[in-house]
Amino acid sequence: MSVLAAAAPTLLPRGHLAENVLHFVRLLRAAGLPLGPAKVIDALAAVSAVGVAQRTDFRAALAAVLVSRQEHLPIFEQAFDLFWKNPRLLERIVAGQLPPVQGRLAERDEARPPARLAQAPQPRTPPPAADDEVDLDAAHTFSAREVLQTKDFATMTLDELAQVRAMLARLRLPLPELPQRRTRAARAGQRIDLRQTLRRMTGPARDLAPLAYRTRVRRPPPLVVLCDISGSMDRYARMLLHFLHAITNDRHRVHTLVFGTRLTNITRHLKHRDVDVALARVASAVDDWAGGTRIGACLADFNRRWSRRLLGQNAVVLLISDGLDADAGEGLSFAMERLAKSCARVVWLNPLLRYAGFEARPAGIRAMLPFVDDFLPVHNVASLTDLAGALGAGWGRRSPRGEARSQPVAR
Repeated sequence: MSVLAAAAPTLLPRGHLAENVLHFVRLLRAAGLPLGPAKVIDALAAVSAVGVAQRTDFRAALAAVLVSRQEHLPIFEQAFDLFWKNPRLLERIVAGQLPPVQGRLAERDEARPPARLAQAPQPRTPPPAADDEVDLDAAHTFSAREVLQTKDFATMTLDELAQVRAMLARLRLPLPELPQRRTRAARAGQRIDLRQTLRRMTGPARDLAPLAYRTRVRRPPPLVVLCDISGSMDRYARMLLHFLHAITNDRHRVHTLVFGTRLTNITRHLKHRDVDVALARVASAVDDWAGGTRIGACLADFNRRWSRRLLGQNAVVLLISDGLDADAGEGLSFAMERLAKSCARVVWLNPLLRYAGFEARPAGIRAMLPFVDDFLPVHNVASLTDLAGALGAGWGRRSPRGEARSQPVAR
């Protein structure tokens, strides 16, 4: 036990301060910081040591005992400013979905505090006086269709976050395990390991040594995701990025690239375990979000720079786009044909399939369809769940060119 914890029984703050420190630690723990009961005791002892006369010393004392990793510091600072300004202000801001505050605090770090801060229990404090009431105007709230760079992920509603996280916790992409070139030792099989068998015959067993076998290693194929981030796809960006972050951290050999007017590889950013930090890094790395769409040029760029590196070993390509190309399908047919020949399967997720009367009239869609194996919708959590079932059920039955398995009407 630390020295602060040992001195805590005689130095614990009294009154509502100790209770609010306890609730502040619970708030940080709900936000993902690894804090236990011992940290509460250390925090109370630190507050007793420095006092509450200086706000800077009070903040530094709590940060010293509650923050153990650098990426947790922005979460702590934002939670401290909201909680200790008015313990009830955090709850009211989240309820009203206010836009982010402009100023130095908003520009301090790319990893803005996640919305999970609002899910922590609120402190029990006496009701404020009448002259301390704060009226919050939430008339100008953020929309889910705002450009990613201007979005604050902390403004997402609690219901939406709960729905997305519940889906991500259960969702898996059941790609089958395919045989590889490499082999491994096995108890039985059809391939005899002659080297290991001869090695056993040199031991006590001699010529009565049992046969050794080897079998081929099986593993899921690589998954390459090409996601459209143009203006027409902006409304789905939040859900899809959470989905892509989940599958990137759930399995190996997942590569994600986004495209609008240019191609950007965001695989390294999505590998961060904290979804809020990952999405903030994506926002800073992508410059053409919610702009135009040049599908043919971006796919040609992918074929030229990335296909040899990513599309080996029966890779599966997940193409997420509405097919509305600003170049009217110029060069798109040739790029799609090369993409389809370089991988084992092309799955196209199109949000326009949510309409019952969908027709492939745009030139971009007509140029892409002949080279697609599965044509599925993507517009809500249910469609992503259906995707997992389609990947598992449809493997091994590749459709002839131009006859992609589709689901025109989705839930």
